[in-house]
Amino acid sequence: MKIQLDKTGTAYALENLLTTAQADTSVQAILIMACDANEFTKEKINPILQKVKKPIFGGIFPGIMHQTDKLEKGTIVAGLTKSADVYLIPNLSDMDVDYEDILDEKITDFQRTKTMFVFVDGLSHRISALIDSLFNIFGLEMNYIGGGAGSLSFVQKPVLFTNEGLMQDAAILALTDIESGVGVNHGWTDVDGPFKVTESDRNAIKTLDWKPAFKVYKEVVEKHSGKIFTDDNFFDIVKGYPFGISKLGTEKIVRDPLSLDENDCLVCVGEVPQDVFVHILKGNTESLINAAQKALSLAVESLKPDVSYKTTFFIDCVSRVLFLNKEFSKELLAVSDESVPLIGALTLGEIANNGKDYLEFYNKTSVIGVFE
Repeated sequence: MKIQLDKTGTAYALENLLTTAQADTSVQAILIMACDANEFTKEKINPILQKVKKPIFGGIFPGIMHQTDKLEKGTIVAGLTKSADVYLIPNLSDMDVDYEDILDEKITDFQRTKTMFVFVDGLSHRISALIDSLFNIFGLEMNYIGGGAGSLSFVQKPVLFTNEGLMQDAAILALTDIESGVGVNHGWTDVDGPFKVTESDRNAIKTLDWKPAFKVYKEVVEKHSGKIFTDDNFFDIVKGYPFGISKLGTEKIVRDPLSLDENDCLVCVGEVPQDVFVHILKGNTESLINAAQKALSLAVESLKPDVSYKTTFFIDCVSRVLFLNKEFSKELLAVSDESVPLIGALTLGEIANNGKDYLEFYNKTSVIGVFE
């Protein structure tokens, strides 16, 4: 990858980076990762994106990473030296959309794909439905890596980069023949459970064991944490106590409680299906840092023996940053190598598989890709 970094976060700087990438004859496609604090809008950015002839994909995130720096303002433009076929999947909250039909119709030539980048609007309601459709159509013949774009204001807005401009409530897929290894790990352990999700609506948990979900959750978390929920500390408490969905033969899939709706249902980042069993989880600084290191090890181990990696791509949940706070720098150091460029994004949910396990939409998880 041909990596460029701007720390100012201006539209002018983005335009300059894209001009450089466009002029580089070795660059075949362009990945953009920008910070929400840049305040990019369609009015500012669309005319810039529409001038670029090479395929564009990427998103706007609460933060980005470059080497050992976590940035809350700025932009990374990474030029891929292999071609990418880029597809926009719209209407990522529409209950009437069959994503398998859309994927079947749009993507007919994928036999040479080795890595698919998947970026979604992290505040859309049917992300898991899209992920299931990707798995059903394409299986595990390729690696997948990406995550949810968006803002910690939790206000939905245009956050995905395309050649047409910024998009919202959508997904963008970039299919490449880049060799990769992908590793996934989270570091959270059980506090209590299992509880059966007896009623849910997409990403909202209504009842656990036929009791109001927040009542069950509140009782467990207050007892374990010694903290009491008030009107203004919900997120401060829940960032340390996610749910874990039990999955046969693999690590639990973490779901991050985001807010309470008007009916006191627990709204999560990503769907929680009815009738699954969940635990309430807890982690600490050491377990989360070790998990990131494990994700890197798994990524390197999953590379083909004759492939050496030249770029580390780190997709890390922004709520891990909020949980680790000042200790996050240790997690970043744990996966950095001075000899290998590292770029990444702090996401609202993570998307990955490693060629062997199910493709999933994760929360509170470290996902690392290593690219040839």
